[in-house]
Amino acid sequence: MTAICGKIEAELSELSPAEAAEYLASYGLPGSSLDRLISAAYRLLGLMSFSRRARTSAAPGPFPSAPTAVKAAGAIHSDFEKKFIRAEVVNWKTLVDQNGYHGLREKGQLRLEGKEYIVQDGDVLVIRHG
Repeated sequence: MTAICGKIEAELSELSPAEAAEYLASYGLPGSSLDRLISAAYRLLGLMSFSRRARTSAAPGPFPSAPTAVKAAGAIHSDFEKKFIRAEVVNWKTLVDQNGYHGLREKGQLRLEGKEYIVQDGDVLVIRHG
C-alpha cells in the first residue's frame, strides 16, 4: 500500500530539488510519495525502468521485467538483437561509486554476460554486436 499526501506533493512541485530534499527531511520522509507510487505501479504491472542511450540522446521508458540481455538489446535496435555477441553489465550505483568504466575495469567489476542473462533493475548494459 502506498499513501499519498496531495498537499505535500503540490508543495514539492513548486520547490527546487535541494529545497524539496530539505522539505521531505523536515517531515522525516525518505522521498516523494509519487516516486513510491510509480515504483509500486511498475512492480504491479511487471515493468522495470529501461533507458536507451545513444551518443546524442536518451529515451527512457518502461520495459517488461526480467528481459534477457538479447531482448533488451533488441529494444534499442533490431540489429543489436540480431547481431548480439555479449553485454558488459554493471549496476548503475557501482558504476557511479567507481567513477565510471575505468575504475570498474581496474577492479574487475565489469561482467560479460551472454544472450540468456536476465537483466536486473538498475543494470547498465553496453551491448557488443557484430
